[in-house]
Amino acid sequence: MDILENYTAHYVKIENGYMAQLVEWPDVVTEGKDIDDARESLRDATREMILAYKEKGWELPKGSAQFEVLPMAVG
Repeated sequence: MDILENYTAHYVKIENGYMAQLVEWPDVVTEGKDIDDARESLRDATREMILAYKEKGWELPKGSAQFEVLPMAVG
């Protein structure tokens, strides 16, 4: 039976599209031409990292990040 883990994706606009990274697992980083492409690339990269970690017998990082919008006066 598969275990479901919720990871937090972080997307940053870059010159050629978007960079995507997992907050709880910073080694999983990729990019795509748009958000949807970056999201799919991130899923693929995460699947590959899961396989590599399992092959080496390493413990997988747990999803745990929490975010909030913090309004700030800047001027």
